[in-house]
Amino acid sequence: MTLLDVTIVAVALPSMQRELHASAASVQWVVSGYALAFALTLVTAGRLGDAFGRRRVFLVSLAAFVVCSAAAGAAPSITLLVVARLAQGVAAGGLSPQNTALIQQMFQGAERGRAFGLFGATVGVSSAVGPVVGGLILALADGSRGWRWIFYVNVPVGLVALVLGARLLPRMAPGKRGRLDPVGVALLGVGILAVMLPLVLAEAGGLSRLWWLFPVGALVLLGFVRWERRVAARDGAPLLDPRLLTATRGYATGAGLGALYFVGFSGVWLVFALFFQNGLGYSPLRSGLAVTPFAVGSAAAAAVAGRLVGRFGRLLTVCGLVAVMAGLGGAALVLWLAPAGSAAWLAAPLLLLGGLGNGCVISPNFTMTLREVPVAMAGAAGGALQTGQRLGGAVGTAALPGLFYLVLADTHDDYHRAVALSVGAGVAFMLCALLVAAPDWWRNRSGDDGRRPPERPRSHPHATRG
Repeated sequence: MTLLDVTIVAVALPSMQRELHASAASVQWVVSGYALAFALTLVTAGRLGDAFGRRRVFLVSLAAFVVCSAAAGAAPSITLLVVARLAQGVAAGGLSPQNTALIQQMFQGAERGRAFGLFGATVGVSSAVGPVVGGLILALADGSRGWRWIFYVNVPVGLVALVLGARLLPRMAPGKRGRLDPVGVALLGVGILAVMLPLVLAEAGGLSRLWWLFPVGALVLLGFVRWERRVAARDGAPLLDPRLLTATRGYATGAGLGALYFVGFSGVWLVFALFFQNGLGYSPLRSGLAVTPFAVGSAAAAAVAGRLVGRFGRLLTVCGLVAVMAGLGGAALVLWLAPAGSAAWLAAPLLLLGGLGNGCVISPNFTMTLREVPVAMAGAAGGALQTGQRLGGAVGTAALPGLFYLVLADTHDDYHRAVALSVGAGVAFMLCALLVAAPDWWRNRSGDDGRRPPERPRSHPHATRG
């Protein structure tokens, strides 16, 4: 639900705007406000779960998400809808890091790999099928108020998940309680806000008006790093321990790889939607179905990759990146050169290949990034990993559609060239992710490819199970 709600709403923006008599800029906040609140909450919520119990934070956040979904569906004005979406984003940010932390806490060895495989399948499919599900809901819920069911559908699903979570998630003792580093929370929140705000407002001219926030955000985040080092040196409880990056094997590589990959991965879906709907005249549902092969391949490969990551390690990610680049790059060429009537059919096998590759990237990267993280810090570590992915996604969803529109303007509405160049730019970011993954695999190739974890650094605090 939380990942679907990043993309599913985009197909319903025109009907929201008509019924609520809203401006284009204000209705854009229905999407961007959710993404912004989501990203701002992740690390802090992960630390709360570490300190006060992941099951508790999971259930509270899930209940809040259900309530906010109902409020968004019933909103009588654009102002109340945006407020409900902001609150829904906060609840989603509280929910997400508990997922990876609970997997860390509840599973060991090969079981953990399989659990992350299923989790990665969910991430990949949810991110890719948002347009399909949104178009299907709008097709079934006909009428000007049909967009409200995009939010209402979360209510029964969320209630079932709430009952199952309360029954099935085991009660486990939380980690060491203490101060939650309010200075770190403030610095990280301000830094992420400064970096993301121009990106989420890109369609309303945010990049040209608010570009100065990028250096401000960089300085604030630098201050956050320095503060966290100071807290850790005093044996305090930092919001995000810097030793996750310096003394935890695989974490820095996986976090950087994930951020770069999600720039391309998140942006291409908006580009495909613009091409199929505006360029070829597809309905939202048909547009979503055109990219379904990617989602199918991603779901199939992710569950299998979770079982293979212990055997092949980072090599699995390298091969997955090569496959997803080949699939999306080939699809971009087909959509550029093929006749409009057959373009979607000819691109389908290549999108399937890309999906298979994607399934070998996301779930194995979660496993290899978090496997050495002490369980007591799993929430904050998972939150930081997903924050990087959300930041990458914000860059991609701003940059790739922006490039799409620039090419349209320069080529007198040549949609085929625009989709090819924009998706190609997304593939270029995936190439950057490959340049991060390949050296890591190369360093480990003569040993066991990272399958046997080394001893944890002695300097790591909280290295016991939570």
